[in-house]
Amino acid sequence: MTVKIEAKDLTKVYPSRNGPICALRDFSLRVEEGEFVCIVGPSGCGKSTFLRILGGLITPSSGRVELFPRDEKAPLQNIVFQEYAIFPWKTVLDNVAFGLEMRGVPRTKRRETARDWIRKVGLAKFADAYPHQLSGGMKQRVSIARAFANDPEILLMDEPLGALDAQTRVILQGELVRLWEASRKTVVYITHSIEESVLLGDRIVLMTAHPGTYKTEFSVPFARPRSFELTGAPEFARLSYAIWQELEVEVKRTMEKQL
Repeated sequence: MTVKIEAKDLTKVYPSRNGPICALRDFSLRVEEGEFVCIVGPSGCGKSTFLRILGGLITPSSGRVELFPRDEKAPLQNIVFQEYAIFPWKTVLDNVAFGLEMRGVPRTKRRETARDWIRKVGLAKFADAYPHQLSGGMKQRVSIARAFANDPEILLMDEPLGALDAQTRVILQGELVRLWEASRKTVVYITHSIEESVLLGDRIVLMTAHPGTYKTEFSVPFARPRSFELTGAPEFARLSYAIWQELEVEVKRTMEKQL
């Protein structure tokens, strides 16, 4: 396998009125090309901080990150956040085509590509609609379609389904599995849901309580393609529980620090 992401001894310290706060400490992770890695940890452990470092939105206080592009002309990474990061004044079509527009892709080609991805996420009838006319789940489909349409080598996803209701989340998990299996992008996916990480990921990395660092990881043995039906399998439940046993310790540590 080819290494796509190499993070080594990352530490991030934020200043505050009460002194410096260490959000991330000596965190290291290697991700192979085409791998779907899920990161799970208690609230406030630095998961999102790590993702923002990978995305170039913030710089680490120490440590290093290397991303290895195949094509210097193609976009290296896109970030999908939990919040609906779409433009309210643009239609669904123009939102999905935005990244392509920024790259200078000709109008006809970018609109053709955008329409194709809008169809893939089941929003073909809403191509000319505006965000205020969409449900939360539909808005997140737009965000996901825009990320895939831009054809990045790496997808960084920060709890992209976390704000959705349970039923919509299940539907979009299935769509995300389908889209990823067709493209096999390198994905780093932040989630609080153990079950979601087992359904989606090839590997699940657990982080410690604040300040976050690497604790352990689990390989997901289930064959692809996967569907929601997998969640009813005894093996799925056993793996989810094994992960929870490790995570529970860190969640309790986080809660104790807040007393």
